[in-house]
Amino acid sequence: MAQLLSDAEIEAQASKLSGWILEGSKLETKRKFKDFVEAIAFVNKLVEPAQTAGHHPDIEVSYNKVKITLTTHDAGGLTQKDFDLAREISQID
Repeated sequence: MAQLLSDAEIEAQASKLSGWILEGSKLETKRKFKDFVEAIAFVNKLVEPAQTAGHHPDIEVSYNKVKITLTTHDAGGLTQKDFDLAREISQID
């Protein structure tokens, strides 16, 4: 099981992530697209990095908006896995 990060570690790593916010024990980002097709195309781009990491985000789609939430459920909060995947997701257009 992945080890939970301390509050100081979480704050330090979160400060280096653009477009992500801390919501309790979760990292969250929202993206807006031209339409539903573009939103789903973006979601499909998340599959490979998530599978490779063995770490899967919670995803909500509402027409042209995508909300991605990361937390390590089995650890009960934020771990290094969440920040590593957030950095990868941030690089996806």
